[in-house]
Amino acid sequence: MAEEEKEEMKSFKDLGLCEELVEACDSLGWKNPTKIQVEAIPHALEGKDLIGLAQTGSGKTGAFALPILHALLESHSKQGYKSAPVFFALVLSPTRELAIQIAEQFEALGSGISLKCAVLVGGVDIMQQQIALGKRPHIIVGTPGRLVDHLTNTKGFSLRMLKYLVLDEADRLLNEDFEKALDDILNVIPRDRHTYLFSATMTKKV
Repeated sequence: MAEEEKEEMKSFKDLGLCEELVEACDSLGWKNPTKIQVEAIPHALEGKDLIGLAQTGSGKTGAFALPILHALLESHSKQGYKSAPVFFALVLSPTRELAIQIAEQFEALGSGISLKCAVLVGGVDIMQQQIALGKRPHIIVGTPGRLVDHLTNTKGFSLRMLKYLVLDEADRLLNEDFEKALDDILNVIPRDRHTYLFSATMTKKV
């Protein structure tokens, strides 16, 4: 038990995150990383793919958002601000509510670094979303069906340069309802990318 407590008391800085993100966590009132963050973030920073098992509310959005933002900042500092990579990461979620929550977390963590995020979900005017894509966001969060709509119909939008793919609630995304849309998406994004799956349960498909 003492061992576990020692694990729990790590700081975000201990996990290897850059200063800007440590400050962002602090300003959000995130004092210490959660268990899934302690386990996932160091591996993610080493460039490994992840499968994370975590319930909603366990801090899993931070577990994938922080390494992605860290990588974005690193490529940013190498290339200078003007050429910061756009369409850098795609996060897929099974519901629009979850997609909106994830985007809010990315925006809160990225508020100090001029992060641009677009949310692509059904039930929202597609033209507004096309305008958001026209601003060339770094992060796209969406539901599979609406993302496929944009890949098919939105001029100039492609994910050929994508570096990160996250399937959140992967157990729900990998069922028949989303199968065709996911196949369509996987066919048009680079094979050479980082992939993170986060799921509450470990199913065969995950």
